[in-house]
Amino acid sequence: MKSYSKDLIAASTIPIVLSILQRGDNYGYRIIKEVQTISGGELNWKEGSLYPVLAKLEQNGLITSYKKKENGRTRKYYAIHQDGIKFLADVKNEWSSINQILAKLWNIQPNLTFS
Repeated sequence: MKSYSKDLIAASTIPIVLSILQRGDNYGYRIIKEVQTISGGELNWKEGSLYPVLAKLEQNGLITSYKKKENGRTRKYYAIHQDGIKFLADVKNEWSSINQILAKLWNIQPNLTFS
């Protein structure tokens, strides 16, 4: 498993969470599991680090939450808000630009495209 700097993890957490929520409503534990799966196990977030991010996103009006009962258990689900979709589009453009700049500096061909 690779080790990533705390700064890089902090900078990427919000775009990752919003990208997952853009796929559909989700709850905390499942978001953590999706991050593990998508990253091939390289990112292993803890609940204690995810929930403050979700609270911040909700306070900023980028996501909303609601409770849903499943199999006798009530879970708090999160849904991306229209402002969150716009914010994510802006962040994708920023990350794409930075990726292209670094690729030029490091003489590598960027293979990331964002839609």
